[in-house]
Amino acid sequence: MKVFKNFKEYTSQKPLALSLGMFDGVHLGHKSIVDELIKVGSENNLETAVLTFWPHPRFVFNPNENLKLLNTLEEKQFLLEKCGIDTLFLKEFDEEFRNLTGEEFVRQILVDKLNIKYLIIGYDHSFGKNKSGNFELLQKLSGELGFEVERMEAINIHENNISSTKVRNALLAGNIKEANEMLGYYYSVSGTVVHGKKLGRTIGYPTANIETDPIKLLPKKGAYIVEVFIKDELYKGMLSIGTNPTVNGEKLTVEVYILDFEGDIYDEKITVAFRDFLHDEIKFEGLEKLIERLDEDKKLTEEFHF
Repeated sequence: MKVFKNFKEYTSQKPLALSLGMFDGVHLGHKSIVDELIKVGSENNLETAVLTFWPHPRFVFNPNENLKLLNTLEEKQFLLEKCGIDTLFLKEFDEEFRNLTGEEFVRQILVDKLNIKYLIIGYDHSFGKNKSGNFELLQKLSGELGFEVERMEAINIHENNISSTKVRNALLAGNIKEANEMLGYYYSVSGTVVHGKKLGRTIGYPTANIETDPIKLLPKKGAYIVEVFIKDELYKGMLSIGTNPTVNGEKLTVEVYILDFEGDIYDEKITVAFRDFLHDEIKFEGLEKLIERLDEDKKLTEEFHF
């Protein structure tokens, strides 16, 4: 997959079948758009492309909002490439760009610079200054400017439309299976293993402390069954997100106990994929009660069907 951060660097080799949007999470709704893009591209000899924005426009409009994303930039690129997209445009949402009207964006960017011949948008997508661009505008301009436009309907699971917001809400509620179902893959978090307080090793449960990207959404505080990927090897794990209230901790940490693993992985990058929610964060009366619960969680993790 070719990646362009500047339209000036791009010269059209073939006309494009393109979709635009944030694609945060690259969930099943997004996947349906990409699959349609690839089908249209194949049938019409068009290159497939996605135009998205980085950073998220909400960081520009609401700089004080504590928005967390389902994907880091690296993850989003990986997922879109895995879907089979030919070209990814990562446009910075700068002052000049945010002042383009919907029609100016279509004429100046999509047609003049990117040479689109087929455009697919999501069922609720709008674009341009004051959200002046929508499906009706695209239909009006398509004949004059020589491209086709298609609007994809929402993908439903259990009669609910899939959206990035709904995936976020499921994760924040600890509904891991629901989030994974909407995503079409297991939600994961990556980070570097750093030194912690090393309390775990004193009670028989040494954990790897993961330093995650601050932009990445973490599921709700609590304990989880996870898969752990270390240097392409897969292990079972039980992960805790929280402040370690039993020992009066204050800093939010992400710690994983890796079953059947020994070794020094400090400074290694590891990935954990969330499979199930065990329980909310608990403040135990003492370490003995904590160990009892860890033993229970370990048994549940060992018995979990991965």
